[in-house]
Amino acid sequence: MSELDDATIDAFQARVTRGECDVLTWWHSCQARIEKLETDVRAWEYLMPPMSTTTLRGSGQLLCGVPVGIKDIIDTVEMPTTWGTGGYLVSPGAVVDAAVVTLLKRQGAMPMGKTVSTEFAYFTPGKTRNPQDLSRTPGGSSSGSAAAVAAGMVPLALGTQTAGSIIRPASYCGVFGFKPTVNTVSFSGIKAFAPSMDTLGWFARHIEDICTTFAALTRSDAIEALPDLGGIRVGLRNLPGGRPLDSDVAEALSSTARRLEQAGARVFALRLDASYDELIIHHQAVLAYEAAQSLASEFQLHGKDMGTKLVELIEQGLAISYADYRASLLAAEQCKQGLSKVFVDEVDVILAESAPGVAPQGLEATGDPVYCRAWTLLGVPCINLPLNKGQDGLPVGVQLIADRWQDERLLSIVRTLVAVTS
Repeated sequence: MSELDDATIDAFQARVTRGECDVLTWWHSCQARIEKLETDVRAWEYLMPPMSTTTLRGSGQLLCGVPVGIKDIIDTVEMPTTWGTGGYLVSPGAVVDAAVVTLLKRQGAMPMGKTVSTEFAYFTPGKTRNPQDLSRTPGGSSSGSAAAVAAGMVPLALGTQTAGSIIRPASYCGVFGFKPTVNTVSFSGIKAFAPSMDTLGWFARHIEDICTTFAALTRSDAIEALPDLGGIRVGLRNLPGGRPLDSDVAEALSSTARRLEQAGARVFALRLDASYDELIIHHQAVLAYEAAQSLASEFQLHGKDMGTKLVELIEQGLAISYADYRASLLAAEQCKQGLSKVFVDEVDVILAESAPGVAPQGLEATGDPVYCRAWTLLGVPCINLPLNKGQDGLPVGVQLIADRWQDERLLSIVRTLVAVTS
């Protein structure tokens, strides 16, 4: 990977300003890397044709000249969408771009192509391999986006999460993966799965780029690092709790806790009552009920073509009563309100597992999202930290979590952690 391939967005734009390269330089560099690696990694469903000219103006555009991967459940005018179906459902191009694609283009970003998704962003794997070990899964459902960023094919790629589809592949592939507070960035023009939980996020190799993208898409102020983490309260709590930890994950949690303490934070075990551990049950109920509604038309027309796990989920959802669905939503709402009080009174962020271990061997499954389900149902912002290695040098991530709408605070804490302990 060249110096440019692993540059931050700000560093690239500084080079453009100094006249060391032009706004298409990164695009061509990424294109060359894709040509070199795509046969093995298989991160892309569709690639844009080569570019020779651009109308990018640069001034005031936070993402000017930045190549971006677009998950293949997101509408685009210039590229087809297959929703990870393997071809039984294809749109040659949307009437309008999804809102997030328009927002990216407005900030000067350049869609590189459509990255592979699992079928309708659920469990049926796509063709993508983990660039850290081609015999292992990259995770799902945002498999292509995580792999493309990890392989240096693009500096930035979009993902979505309804269970663990950003945090888990980020952990397996060894990159930053950020899931904002639900509804932070519009889901308009993106295929819904479970609308009360569907969340748009993104992957990058640098925390600085995660922060720049947040500012670009939300019009927030620039997110800066703190001098240190003195006074920051970090609670250790997995959801669900009480399960034996994989040794690699246990070490990653301990190592990250030490880093946080070295930066000035106070780390301690956080107590949450058993109702929070039950959230994974409620998550499954909400997921199935809403998926059965969101995919009603696709199931009627293409049910015979759908993957077994997706059909099972839809059928499960069709059997869930509205009363049970409502009960799960109410249980989640009570936990949301209780957790907000915990964040005020006890902690600033929570440290937890991203995944049960390193990326599993084989490409027939995408791994278990068990340690992401509850946080996704709660709608809180989460970010995978790619700071640790496990067996055979494979990435093993952990996640930091903040209260709803504390995204900027969370990113500032992570930016500080990386800056003071790298």
